[in-house]
Amino acid sequence: MGAPVVVLAGGTGGAKLARGMQGLVGDDLVVVVNTGDDVEVHGAAVSPDPDLVSFHLAGAIDERGWGLDGDTFCVMDALRELGAPDTWFALGDRDLAWCLERARRLADGETPTQAHAALTAALGVTAAVLPMSDEPVRTRVLARGAWHGLQEFLIRERATGPVDGVAFDGADAAAPTPQVLEAIAQARAIVIGPSNPVISIGPILALPGMREALAAAPAPVVAVSPIVGGQVLKGPTAEFLAHLGLPASAAGVAAAYTGVIDGLLADEDAGVDGIPVRVAETLMADAAGRRRVAQDALDLAGALQQA
Repeated sequence: MGAPVVVLAGGTGGAKLARGMQGLVGDDLVVVVNTGDDVEVHGAAVSPDPDLVSFHLAGAIDERGWGLDGDTFCVMDALRELGAPDTWFALGDRDLAWCLERARRLADGETPTQAHAALTAALGVTAAVLPMSDEPVRTRVLARGAWHGLQEFLIRERATGPVDGVAFDGADAAAPTPQVLEAIAQARAIVIGPSNPVISIGPILALPGMREALAAAPAPVVAVSPIVGGQVLKGPTAEFLAHLGLPASAAGVAAAYTGVIDGLLADEDAGVDGIPVRVAETLMADAAGRRRVAQDALDLAGALQQA
């Protein structure tokens, strides 16, 4: 393995970019993934973003955009018939087995990093998919006068805003794993995926020492804007940027990453002083699009390295 390309990811955009990057750098890919979405439900330890990335890298993502390809939902249907709680959070049968196996490994004393490595190996994924921390961090959202766990807000509450507050419970007592810090220190490029800057990348950056590690890294840090054609393609990115007082635009994304990034890849000129912007098509509608955006991000990082 050569010097790694590190992708910081959360959500669908980050997972798609990771898949495109895998096609370019193969086993040199390291994906550092948000775990603020994690939830314990149905007796299982669910880690939505690391699992989403892993399913994409394995070519096993379902056409729904989440879960395993062709999964069935017999267990969920049976739980609903029995009147079980929390069936608003649906897992396919194979997905549930995956998360139950994670719970077993954690109960046996494995770290989240160790448990996820075993799961990804079973899928044949050879790139490193690293949870951002081995300590629990849980993202909560304040909306309409009440605090919600992130999954509750996104699924049960249908992400109905406005967003009045965001908290990363446990972040102050957590830390990036040694594997994460080593990858960042050795990286030849660090790319923040086109993820929600607040709830997908925010928990990663909230870890004590993470911003300092990125600043000290020899590789440039570039971000890919999740705003495409002036629109958010998926999820409540606009609502969370509005919570920060920022527009849903490339300029807003750049401002959200002030002090973190050295450059921005976007489909519009962000007009941000001091941050180089490379304008390129950023839609990842298919494999060619994912590969193109990944290559453009690497090219931007290479140009910044030589500057």
